[in-house]
Order: sequence, then C-alpha cells, then structure tokens
Amino acid sequence: MPTTTNYGWTTPADTDLVKDGASAIRTLGSSVDTTVKALNPETTLGDISYRSSTANTNTRLAIGTTGQVLTVSGGVPAWATPAGGSGMTQLASGNLPAANNVVLSTISGDYINLLLFVRDYVFASEDYLAIRLNGDTGTSYGYIGVVQSAEDTAAVSCDGRRTNIIATFDDGKEDVDRNAFSEIYIPDYANTTHNKTIDVRSVSRDDTDTYNTQVLVNANFNSSSAITSITILTLSGNNFSSGSYVLYGVK
Repeated sequence: MPTTTNYGWTTPADTDLVKDGASAIRTLGSSVDTTVKALNPETTLGDISYRSSTANTNTRLAIGTTGQVLTVSGGVPAWATPAGGSGMTQLASGNLPAANNVVLSTISGDYINLLLFVRDYVFASEDYLAIRLNGDTGTSYGYIGVVQSAEDTAAVSCDGRRTNIIATFDDGKEDVDRNAFSEIYIPDYANTTHNKTIDVRSVSRDDTDTYNTQVLVNANFNSSSAITSITILTLSGNNFSSGSYVLYGVK
C-alpha cells in the first residue's frame, strides 16, 4: 500500500547564517592575496600582467617599444624586435651638395642589406652618376649592364676593372629637371667573408630630353670588407646642382 512520509524543515537562525558566512570569508582570505597590487601590478598605459611563479600573484610586463612584438622568453611573456622582415630603417638622408661628391660614412653594421635612393639629380655640367664603396678609388669594381642606347635600342656593356660603379649611362642635361632616379641595393653588406655584389636600377632623360633611358647593372666590389661608407659622385668631376639621397638599412 502506498505510504506517505512527512518531512519537516527547520529554518536556521539569522545569527547562525552570519556566523557561517564570516567563517567562510576568513578561510578564503587566508589562502588568497586580495591586495590590489597582487591582482593588478600595472603602472603605465599599455602595461600588461601575467601569472608569476608566486602563487596568486601577477607580474607587470612594461609596455614595449614601437615595432616590437610579444613573444616568450624563458617561459614568460616578453617584448622583442623581430629578427627579420621588420622593414627599413633610415640611416642617412640629405640634399646633394654643390660639389662633385658626398660621403655617407660610419654606416651601421646592424642590418642585412643596404638600399640607397638618389632622386631628381641634376649636374652643373653634363655628367654621369656613380658610386664608390669604403672610399676605395682603385680598380676594385666590375659590372655587366643593360642600357637603353637609343629610343628603341638596348645594348649590353661590361667592364672588369673600374674605379667606380656607374649608375647612369646617359649624361645628365644640366638645364632641365630630368626627374632622374637611381636605386642601389647592396645585400649582405656587413659580411666579412665574401666580395660584395651591387644591383643598380636607374631611369633618366636622354641628353636631347626626348625619351627616358633605363639602366640595369649588376656590379661587384672586389673586397670582403664590410661596407661602412658609400660615396655618391659624378663620373667626370662636375658638381651636382640639385637632387637628394636617402639610405636605408634593411632587415
């Protein structure tokens, strides 16, 4: 036969609830550091915090610098500069002087490649743009190049023992803005175990100012020394009358 069971409920006194709750809070407080510093150690805009080796305590990681990325070092978060692919850093820049050369010296060896732009250069008298490395004026340079020798004609030129690297093969016309531009690229420039290779690309106007001329040059520097200076010069010794340059270190 079905049976019926009656259950009785007893409501604890309010004083017992308060007593039990206080005991729980005291127990929690003995095992957890609830101070503000332990929970939030940041002091500066951009800081972050992470769990430290000390139980229930956070550690501050100060904000990094521009360009750095968050990584892990020794098992904890850290800011670091990327080892490669981080772009270009400007090492030198300026206007070409009213002289026949300018030297970019004390080049840092902290990069992988060098990239030099020479822009809008014009000569006081007709001339050609050239460069030298480490102040070397000997026959330490060679090149092979393709040059536009006429409006629809290209020619191949080469030389195994030169005293400079030619960046333009058409002489500059001094009475117009020729919008000339040269890009000079030197890979692995700080290495001291091999000779250096140099890539040159240039565009300018022909001496009659009727069409653009292009130059592609692969040159070499017969030296295993690290590149610490670049001289931008005119081939025949005439002065620059305008133009600018900027040198980048590339990682």
